Amino acid sequence: MYLFIIALFFLSLFLTIVIKNIAIKKSLIDIPDDRSSHTIPTPYGGGIAIGISWFVGISYLYLNNQIDPNLYYAFLMGIFICAISFLDDLYMLTPSTRIIVQILVALMALVFLGGLQRIDLIFFYTANQMLTNIFAFLLIVYFINIYNFIDGIDGYAGAQAVFLGLAGYIIWGDLHFLVFASSVAGFLVLNWHKAKIFMGDVGSTLLGYNVAIFVIYYQNSSIQSIKAGVPDNGTSVLIWGVLFGLFWVDATLTLLRRYFNAEELSKPHKKHFYQRLTQSGYSHSKVVSLAMMINIILFGLVYFIDNYLIAFLISSIIFYAIIKFVDNKKAFDKD
Repeated sequence: MYLFIIALFFLSLFLTIVIKNIAIKKSLIDIPDDRSSHTIPTPYGGGIAIGISWFVGISYLYLNNQIDPNLYYAFLMGIFICAISFLDDLYMLTPSTRIIVQILVALMALVFLGGLQRIDLIFFYTANQMLTNIFAFLLIVYFINIYNFIDGIDGYAGAQAVFLGLAGYIIWGDLHFLVFASSVAGFLVLNWHKAKIFMGDVGSTLLGYNVAIFVIYYQNSSIQSIKAGVPDNGTSVLIWGVLFGLFWVDATLTLLRRYFNAEELSKPHKKHFYQRLTQSGYSHSKVVSLAMMINIILFGLVYFIDNYLIAFLISSIIFYAIIKFVDNKKAFDKD
């Protein structure tokens, strides 16, 4: 099986090279502007390589009975996310068109996953199916979009996905995590600073969608373990809140700050943590390396601390320190 994981890595790498050459010939080039974090025109569409490798990988697991069929069907809904995002990369679709597809995909995913059975947060618990499924629906749509927001410097979105895949495999041992990591790692070879190709919306939205599915599926799996008399091993939305924290904290805080600044939220900007660090003089590689060091610490919290509530609270202190650090390097200016 591990040979197949290695083969997926090389498939992703090969497809990335092919897509890069096609993108150059077809003039599918991202031209930098004053809101960009890069300065060199770069081909995009590398997310297609990620998507093909990912769907090949999970289909192999499905055919060999190594993945929950319902989880597989939920993952397959990501094909529609890739398709609409690819069309958006080419033709700049209207926001309403994109969001309609995302809504339909989110609803279908919840059907396959059986919804979200409960929500376990710090000061809030509910098993009310209306509330849990509204939360799960919003989570899917939100994660699709915030992963796209955070994909702005070389290697950042890809490195985060590889981290999540490896962390998930170490914690839960399921092979789809290795498929996830290897499918992105092949692309990452050409996306590391300086990037030879970008993943584009087709890649970033798929990654965000998959992370949301992980959150819902493993929260439900935790509940099934309890019902079967097996102790809860800390599988919770809080665990993913820690592991995915750099992205969702950055995206959410930046969105809130811009809202309270009365800024036009749909307008492009350069105010995310990673953008302000690059503006302060950090290279893309330094920002990504720093983020991965923080991720290792966050992983240690959820791996070594059995009480995931405590792990989440400690991570909140870390995130607060990160916010102050970034603000000190480059203030969050009002437009």
